[in-house]
Amino acid sequence: MSESKKKVVLWDAESRRTYKRLLGYSARYWPVALITIIGFAVDGACLAIFTDKLQPIIDDLFAKKDPYLIFWMPIWIIGIFVARGFATFISNYGIGYIGRNVVQSMQRDVFGAYLRLPATFFGHEHSGHQISRITYTSEQVAGASTDALKVVVTESVTVLGMFYVMLSKSAYLTMVLFLLIPPIMLIAMFVSRRYRSISRRIQNMMGSVTGTVEEAIEGHREVRIYGGQQQAGERFKDVSSRARYLNLKIVATAATSSSSIQTVASFGLAGLIFLASRPSVIDSISAGMFVAVLTAMGGMLPSLKRLANVQSTIQTGVAAAENLFAVMDLPPEVDNGMQVLERTRGDLRFEDVRLVYPRGDFQALAGVNLHCPPGSVTALVGRSGSGKSSLVSLLPRFNAPSSGHILLDGADYESYTLPSLRRQIAWVGQSVVLFDGTVAENIAYGELAGASEQEIIAAAEAANAMEFIARMPKGIHSPIGERGNMLSGGQRQRIAIARAILKNAPILVLDEATSALDTESERLIQQALQRLMRDRTTLVIAHRLSTIEHADQIAVMEQGRIIERGTHAELMALSGHYAALHRMQFNERPTAVAAD
Repeated sequence: MSESKKKVVLWDAESRRTYKRLLGYSARYWPVALITIIGFAVDGACLAIFTDKLQPIIDDLFAKKDPYLIFWMPIWIIGIFVARGFATFISNYGIGYIGRNVVQSMQRDVFGAYLRLPATFFGHEHSGHQISRITYTSEQVAGASTDALKVVVTESVTVLGMFYVMLSKSAYLTMVLFLLIPPIMLIAMFVSRRYRSISRRIQNMMGSVTGTVEEAIEGHREVRIYGGQQQAGERFKDVSSRARYLNLKIVATAATSSSSIQTVASFGLAGLIFLASRPSVIDSISAGMFVAVLTAMGGMLPSLKRLANVQSTIQTGVAAAENLFAVMDLPPEVDNGMQVLERTRGDLRFEDVRLVYPRGDFQALAGVNLHCPPGSVTALVGRSGSGKSSLVSLLPRFNAPSSGHILLDGADYESYTLPSLRRQIAWVGQSVVLFDGTVAENIAYGELAGASEQEIIAAAEAANAMEFIARMPKGIHSPIGERGNMLSGGQRQRIAIARAILKNAPILVLDEATSALDTESERLIQQALQRLMRDRTTLVIAHRLSTIEHADQIAVMEQGRIIERGTHAELMALSGHYAALHRMQFNERPTAVAAD
């Protein structure tokens, strides 16, 4: 039991730290927050002032026909509610302003974390969860950091104001409040725990919903071709039903809280009437006093209910903030390099390189030794899973070798700063990544954005891309759509090659850059690649062996090892694995399976 209590205390402390950190986002806008809080206070105070005026309205204005009150009371009431209306506008706009800025700041910080996290992070979690943090989870924090503040300040001032009205009118009748406080506190504690538990599960479930939608949209062709509509529909129905179930539990908790507090309130009101109707008291209480006390208590109870239910907003926001802060606090890519590499000669050497992925129980690379001289072309061939992609992924340090060394120009490549190392590498893969923008923006992407129009056109011409770019409505300034969906596969490939040509990096990685292309596109791309590989240290992951016959060396990989190495002629003469792959591919070319 003591251990359980200890865990609860530690959890509460962690929650307080999380909430304090979350409020720090709101504190950045403290001038607006200060004005907003004043507006909240005025809003709650005006309602209490009006309640306080009920006794003179009933006892003096109507019963005694006081001419002073007959003239001034309507004016006072208008003034009270005009002030309250102005305060409500200021506070609601202020809280909305802060809330939107908090959400934007959180989204920027999470997105910034995504940009600096290591590549391995993105393989450990479904992309739906990563997107959901930006689109859904970050929205939940606004309620905890702003809307909850509105409820706490406004309703607290209302409760205190109403309590003052009751106490000033009759301390005797105010005693009934002490009967309400304990059960309301218990309800608030129950609601707090339950909301926290459910909210955390909802965060994960929304990621699953987002991921399911994302997969169905990205794979819409496969869904239709293979008749997967029913399966996709059933899967979405399943995850959305679970999300609905959890949200209904939130609704049920809120409804239980509200009904419980209303039940408690009924006992309070009954107690108030019981105390006021005692024979020794009833003659000393005027109608106006009783109505004022009754109204004050009636006005206080909804505020107490909202204060109890504000836990839902706070706990949802804290659960969301914990999820976001956990990502923000993850360590960024490791970069212990101290030396800035201006331009490498391209002398690349792998020495007994091994790689075990963090969650793997096998070696993706098992002692690779390979020397790629400056300006040479090295082709990597082998079956799927042989380690080709794992090997080239080490070059830009997407992964770090588990053991062994990679030398660049004779120095350990980890001694170079990460940005300067990556400036030495151009990458063209079979899965071309383009962005929603123009042709020019996709060729001159990132650090290449300062390139002139002439340089972009020259790169496009070298990539044999101008033959289709020239036919586009605005030339290189034509939009290409999301992920380049307005272009064919070969056109997207040539845009990627133009990007690599413009970068003019001394090391080039071609990851099956001509796979799944028609003959004409492959011919144009092969011509562009020949220009691109000139005077560069090139590593080619080969799909079609005919494209790498002229490589300076060919390395055949199997189970993370290089089992054969030599030129095309040498390997064919060896009559080993490469020769077998070559014969199989050329003898069964129409039905050959990709040799990745």
